[in-house]
Amino acid sequence: MDRNKFSAIAHRDHVFYNPISEAKMNQVLEHIPLQPNDPVVDIGAGTCELLIRLAESRGISGTAIELYEEAIEAARRRAGGRITEGQIEFLAADAQVALGACEQQPFSLGICVGSTHALGGFVPTLKALQKCVKKDGYILIGEGYWKQKPSEDYLQALGGAEESELQSHYDNVRIAEELGLVTLWSSVASEEDWDQYEWLYSMSVENYCQENPQDPDCEAYLQRIRAWRHTYLKWGRDTLGFGLYLFRR
Repeated sequence: MDRNKFSAIAHRDHVFYNPISEAKMNQVLEHIPLQPNDPVVDIGAGTCELLIRLAESRGISGTAIELYEEAIEAARRRAGGRITEGQIEFLAADAQVALGACEQQPFSLGICVGSTHALGGFVPTLKALQKCVKKDGYILIGEGYWKQKPSEDYLQALGGAEESELQSHYDNVRIAEELGLVTLWSSVASEEDWDQYEWLYSMSVENYCQENPQDPDCEAYLQRIRAWRHTYLKWGRDTLGFGLYLFRR
C-alpha cells in the first residue's frame, strides 16, 4: 500500500492537512506582517493551500517543498488561475536536501505544519528553519503534543510509537524558547476541530473505496482506516493534541 496515496485520499476533502480549523489558521496568519514579494518557504507543503492563500492575499514569493510528487502536481493545478505563474516554486524533493539549497536566500517566513518528520522531528525542524529564516523573520510550526501520558496500547496502535516522540504543549513552547525563538502566538485543535478532521479523514477513504472498487488497495485502505477510527475514538481523542505555534527568530 502506498502510504502517500492513502494520505492524499484521506485528505482529499480537507482544506488543510491538519486538525487546526480554517478560522484559527486565518487568525494566526493575521499576526504575520508579510509584504509583497517577501520570500516564504513551506516544508511538507502537501497541495499547498496555505502557501497559495498567502500568495493570493499578500503577494508573497513562495517555495513549496513536498516529497510526494502527485501532491505537487495537484498543487500546481490548484494554483492555476489563482496566482501569477512563477509566484510559487514547486519542488518535489526531500526537504533536508531542498532546504539546504535554499539557505543562501533568507526567508521572511518558514512554515512546517504537521510535517516536522520531514526534517527529523520538532527540534531539528526548528533549527533548520532558524538557519534559513532571516533575523526578525517568522517561523510557523504545527506539531502534535500529548494531552496526557499515552498508554502502551495506544503507542502500539500507532505502529510502535514512543512517548518521547512528542512533548506536552508547554514543552513545545519551552523548547523553542530555549533555542532562542520568541513565542508570539499559539492555537490548539479543539475536540470539535479534531472530530471534524478525523471524521472527514475517515469518510474520505470510505467514499473513495466505494467509488473505486477496482483499486487493488481498497481492502488494505479499509482495514487501515477502520482500525485508525477505533484508535482515535478509544485513545487518541483524549490523548493526542495538535498545536500551531508562531515564533519570531
